[in-house]
Amino acid sequence: MKAAAGLFAALSVLSSGCGRSGETDSILLVGSTAMETFVSALAEDYMDKRENVTVTAQFPGSEAGILAVLEHKASVGCVSRFLSEDEKAHGAVENIVAYDPVAVCVDADNDITTITAEELSQIYAGTVTNWAQLGGRDVPVVVIGREAGSGTRQAFEKWLGMEGECVYTNEYSSDGAVMAKVSSIHGAVGYISASLADDSVNVLALDGIKPVEENVINGLYTLNRPFVMVTAGEIDGQPEPVREWFDYVLGRQGQKLAHSIGLVPVK
Repeated sequence: MKAAAGLFAALSVLSSGCGRSGETDSILLVGSTAMETFVSALAEDYMDKRENVTVTAQFPGSEAGILAVLEHKASVGCVSRFLSEDEKAHGAVENIVAYDPVAVCVDADNDITTITAEELSQIYAGTVTNWAQLGGRDVPVVVIGREAGSGTRQAFEKWLGMEGECVYTNEYSSDGAVMAKVSSIHGAVGYISASLADDSVNVLALDGIKPVEENVINGLYTLNRPFVMVTAGEIDGQPEPVREWFDYVLGRQGQKLAHSIGLVPVK
């Protein structure tokens, strides 16, 4: 994690006029691109039920979400990883709202269906460079990943035990861009939120285990991370619109929606 001064300097300018949204019946969420589908669905459903509340979301990345909250430019930060101790020390509070399996995916023409953690480490270390080395076709491996600062990348590299050591052919700023690139290049491999995966890619089993809810709950599939909604201070100290938002997200309706899009509910 970057030092606080460097981290705060990295925050790009958000939309003008985005003050601390708790002062009105509006809520601004800023953060992880991997959480866009979930947050957008929550916001739409919530506004259908609460006509006097406006929920707006921006998705510049996990670190930007934390900074926006701590600088009081947003009500809630959306972060697709656990918070660091440094972030917590600066006042960021970690509120886990769902769990998300991270899927390793290849292009639809790749005949590899399962991969071991060791093989995956070798790919991302640059020592396995052709799928034939893993029993597949004679096709070069094209290693795709997320940009530095991505919550998806941090979760993936931490799981591999290769934080800051992975070697990428290309890096992209969203899980959607990673999936699009993997689907378009024969031999490509990447990692994305499992809830975003579609038929354009093949999702690999890790050591024979697929990234589905049952396997996450029973602890068989371990490449997963939390979806976190960060607040500056505890939830019970937030303005009323933000407290009511968390009542919804962590309540029956919000958790049912999480389940419906492939996430693992926390309740």
